[in-house]
Amino acid sequence: MTQPQERKPVAPYLAVGLSTVIYGISERRQIRHNLETIEEAIHAGVSMVNINMPVKLIGLAEGALTGFTDEIFDLPHVMAARDLFIDVPGEETEQLGRLAKLYGTYIVGQCKARWPEVMADRYFNTLFVIGPNGQVVHKAAKNHVWCRERSCVPHDVYDRWVELYGDGIEAFYPVLKTDDIGNLGTICCSDGEYPEAVRALAFNGAEVVYRPSEATPMTTAGPRGGTWMIQNQGHAEFNTVYMLCPNAGPVYLGATSKHPVDIAGGSAHIVDYRGQVVAYSASTSNTIVAATVDIEALRQFRAMSLNANWLKDLRVELFRRMYEQPIHPKNLWLRQEPKPHAQVDDIYRANIARLVERGAWTKPAFEHPGCRYQPSGDDDTTWEEIKQRLWGPWLED
Repeated sequence: MTQPQERKPVAPYLAVGLSTVIYGISERRQIRHNLETIEEAIHAGVSMVNINMPVKLIGLAEGALTGFTDEIFDLPHVMAARDLFIDVPGEETEQLGRLAKLYGTYIVGQCKARWPEVMADRYFNTLFVIGPNGQVVHKAAKNHVWCRERSCVPHDVYDRWVELYGDGIEAFYPVLKTDDIGNLGTICCSDGEYPEAVRALAFNGAEVVYRPSEATPMTTAGPRGGTWMIQNQGHAEFNTVYMLCPNAGPVYLGATSKHPVDIAGGSAHIVDYRGQVVAYSASTSNTIVAATVDIEALRQFRAMSLNANWLKDLRVELFRRMYEQPIHPKNLWLRQEPKPHAQVDDIYRANIARLVERGAWTKPAFEHPGCRYQPSGDDDTTWEEIKQRLWGPWLED
């Protein structure tokens, strides 16, 4: 038997997912209100579960830092990039870094962030990992956004992204490889609607995959966790990986909101590498899920099984031609500002038409208008008026 390269085994550890109450923001400085909630949840989470074994990985939910103001109000992209979102690393990751250092753990999170090295006045839905040393040790961008998200993705500025990072899968799906928690990959929400995303991370060596948050109706379609949980169990089973999936807590639209709206539906969970749900919480508000991650057991299963470690016998040649013809156009926002929801709807409609023309989809017998952007509120209301109404007290802080 061939002996593996000598190294220390990775000890089992606890991974924790936090689902925290969220306040939407209208200015970057307001993120501090959410950071206070996150810090309390981290203190509580670690103190409660580390009596079993060390907490080595803490995952935050999507929106935990900023909420979803840009999406809800269809804000101009450049304005949101300048006024609302963060830099990674930056003051927010420094605050989280102090907690990571305090507890000797990794903190993995999400926030919309500027990437000035890629392009000015663009923000990306960014995944980041802070190491036990308090420093940002991993950074990746969400690659697929839903039709009401204003974030830029690498495909939207494809030529520039490839110029900086190359066109290998590691440029779009990087994996953090560590000696103490195994190999960590990161995706976010809509990324997980595509099987290729976690498969790409698996090819790059991922053993644990962080996929924060999903909204209704996906989380409430059917029993326990809806299609979101079904997808995450599939990702885990198909790729022999753990899935760490905290969900967003109830969202206060602004500082003056009397009640939060549970847009996500709870159902935070952790799935082991056989596709089994090993931690679950139906609750939505400041909720903790925790489960043991055993990297050595995963590695042994990958090395010993002849059946359920599916990646080993993938016939890759059979699938190459599936992706030769583009569907969604690249470089959309390379030379122009990302457009508002109503105009982006036309891009998705063109994608549907493209699949019909190609013969992948068959037209229905009757055509109906289908989904279109339905703006909320009065079109004459300005963003400044909305800010005063929803964030007035915070604007005077």
